[in-house]
This record gives sequence, structure tokens and C-alpha cells, in this order.
Amino acid sequence: MRKLLGFVLTPIFYLCFTLTLIIFHPVQWLCLKFGGYNAHKWSVDILNGLLVACNYILFNRTKFIDNTNLPLDRPIIFVANHQSTYDIPPLIYFLRRFHGKFISKIELAEARIPSISFNLRNGGAANIDRSDPKQSIAEILKLAENMKNNNWSAFIFPEGTRTKTGKMKPFSIGGIATLVKKNPTALVVPIAIKNSYQMVKHGAFPLRPFTSMSWEILDPIDTEGLNIEEIVNKAHVIIKEKVEHELPSS
Repeated sequence: MRKLLGFVLTPIFYLCFTLTLIIFHPVQWLCLKFGGYNAHKWSVDILNGLLVACNYILFNRTKFIDNTNLPLDRPIIFVANHQSTYDIPPLIYFLRRFHGKFISKIELAEARIPSISFNLRNGGAANIDRSDPKQSIAEILKLAENMKNNNWSAFIFPEGTRTKTGKMKPFSIGGIATLVKKNPTALVVPIAIKNSYQMVKHGAFPLRPFTSMSWEILDPIDTEGLNIEEIVNKAHVIIKEKVEHELPSS
């Protein structure tokens, strides 16, 4: 029954999701051209708030557990597990006060996806070419420098690819290591994303309705005396404990 309802609701979801992206493409352009960074960021925040709201078309629950104790006066490296494309809008919207930027594949920036590609090219993201390590390092270094100079934060998915089962993959240290090295005072904050993989259980079509998803911002990692491998491993363990204890046994 749930899958059948997905066939009915998914086209409506995609219609609303796509229209939102199309409408906000020129809005972003106008905001950036006439209002600069702050106006552009405002448009991106509103865009992602509306994208989050599209979940209600599927009767999906988006639960965001914030951490109000995080400071605003220093960069934060948010480290999250990755379960679906729909992980991203809640992070941008609910954590908008931190000016978080993503490390993204350059293909997305060049793909001319309405709103998304424009924001990746103009919003401060690090758009990396995975086939070109030199370019990738340069992009991450530029983001790290902007974090230091502008008090921006960064979102990073160290698994590299999305999981289809909810079970986490190993974390790579490359991007995190560069950001930490350039911003030694930055906080490393884990984010546990749960059940968004269930939304795409059947692939892109149909999407799964009545799915309860959650994003939980955890406490910063105490990095004192730890090297980068230990920091990344600690983040992986903390997130895994939150994410996988509710997974059905295989």
C-alpha cells in the first residue's frame, strides 16, 4: 500500500521540487547581482526551506535535532554520514546561521541543474574534480581559507558516496585533514542522519512516503591530543552508534 501511494505522490513531489529549483534560479541571480553575498545566501536559505517542506507532500517527517550550544564565532567542520540526495536541504536550512559550504563534485556545478549548479558555482562551495588531485586540493584549500577569513563553516560527507542500506562506509580523511590543518581552531561536529535512505528505498521512483527521517547535531569532538586519523575515526564511531543501532538486523 505504501509503495502504491508512492506512485501517486512522487510525481507531485518532483513537480513541486523542480518548480522550486526553477523559480529560485533567477531569484538567486538577482540577489547575487544586486545584493551580493548576504542577499544570495538569504535566497539559498529560503530555497532550501521550501525543498525541506516538499517532504510533506510524501507525508514524510523531517526531524531536526539542533545543538544550540555551538558557538558562532569560529569555523565549524560538520562531519555527517550520507544516505541520500535529500540529506542536504535540511543541513543548509536549519544550520543557516553557520554559513556552511559543501565539498561537492565539479560535475554538479557544471551540470546546469537549476539553482543547485548556480549556488555551487557562486556560493562558496569547493567543487572538486576527483580525477585531478591537484585541482581538488586547491579547491579545498580555497574553502579552508574562506572559512578562516569569513568565519564560514563546512559540511563534509567523508564516506564519499551514499549508502543504500543505512550502514555506514569508512570515512576518508583527505578533505577533513586539509580543513583542520588550515583551521586548527575549528570545531569538528558530527551529524547523525537517520533513515533518509528509506525515502529512496525503491530508487528515484517511486519515493517512499510516510518515512520518518532525522538529522541530529551532536556535541563537538574533543580533539586535544588526537591526530587527524584519530579525529576522523572518533567521528565515525560516534555517528555510527547513533545511526546503526536502530537498523534492522540483516
